[in-house]
Amino acid sequence: MLTIAPKGQVFFHHDHTKHTHPHTQSRHEAVVESRSSGSREIKVVRRVLDVNDRMAEQNRRLFAEKGVYVLNVMSSPGSGKTETLVKTLNRIMPEIRCAVIVGDICTTNDADRLAASEAPVVQINTDEFGGDCHLAAHVIENALGGIDLDAIDLLIVENIGNLVCPAEFDIGEDRRVVILSVTEGEDKPLKYPLMFRQCDAALLNKIDLLPYLDVDRQLAVDNILTVHPGIPVFEISAKTEEGFDPWLAWLKDQVHQKLQHH
Repeated sequence: MLTIAPKGQVFFHHDHTKHTHPHTQSRHEAVVESRSSGSREIKVVRRVLDVNDRMAEQNRRLFAEKGVYVLNVMSSPGSGKTETLVKTLNRIMPEIRCAVIVGDICTTNDADRLAASEAPVVQINTDEFGGDCHLAAHVIENALGGIDLDAIDLLIVENIGNLVCPAEFDIGEDRRVVILSVTEGEDKPLKYPLMFRQCDAALLNKIDLLPYLDVDRQLAVDNILTVHPGIPVFEISAKTEEGFDPWLAWLKDQVHQKLQHH
């Protein structure tokens, strides 16, 4: 069901089955065991991921045909993901024409904030089909009905707050970005290595709070690089916009590269 909400947002609710997927260690091979039916469960998980990957490739072909750059933004809840995207949209529009897909279990709070940028916003709430903790490729494909891909250059997907399963599901994106706030501690890349390994850039957010925290900023960066050597790490404050220039330069370069090859 598609409904038009105030401020021009499009809220999308997709009717789907209950959330049942196991959390795996890789996008292509599940580590799921039980004494009675471990091999069967592994086959089921592999089938789910294989179907998702096929749909992701269909999405990717569509985005390539339309010349739309797709950025999948992931983080834990409370990292400052939405505020980072609000400030990003404010700085790059209208030079880059943007739209946003927002994933949440409940509420339209983030979509309301992002819609103030005047970018088209599609809200996906997963509570209607079991409260999924990630966005899968088929959900993105359905949400595209609320976006005119011919009218945008950049589609940002704000994934559901979770440092585990969103990393396992390809949605057809060009690049993945993970946001880690300094309030979460320096060890999160070591605790959730798959997320940081699968991403193409990392933002270390809320650096304006460092004077008030017992956090080692360099250790947080070093831990990201330990898990994913060479990944670009942008140290930013979504509140003050400190450090935003290098992040925006990276993002604009990514988008322009795809537009040039379209």
